[in-house]
Amino acid sequence: MRTMLSRAFAEGFARDWLAAWNDRDIDRILSHYSEEIIFHSPRIARVMGNEAMSIFGKKTLRDYWTKALGLAPQLFFELDDILVGSDAITILYTNHREEMVAETFVFGPEGKVVRSIAAYR
Repeated sequence: MRTMLSRAFAEGFARDWLAAWNDRDIDRILSHYSEEIIFHSPRIARVMGNEAMSIFGKKTLRDYWTKALGLAPQLFFELDDILVGSDAITILYTNHREEMVAETFVFGPEGKVVRSIAAYR
């Protein structure tokens, strides 16, 4: 994916990504990511019980999100907005805790997310 991202691509990605989370479908969630994904979130340390700020690789990300989903049976994301960049999109959404979240997804050449950064209000 060497062309600039389109609004249509960003909207389709956001809809499917949010639906996968709201359905609690870990395989569908992970289908958006490359094997070499790097994920950054201030929630990692809390969920994993350590001081980690980043997750490296799809297998480790699966382990983290499986644990996180188990801790949040009421999880639900509601779309607020989508921002489109050249090779990245940012999804603004409200979570089940009524927190605003901005998650930025950087796409690699194969159209999968290679880096994701979550930030919370």
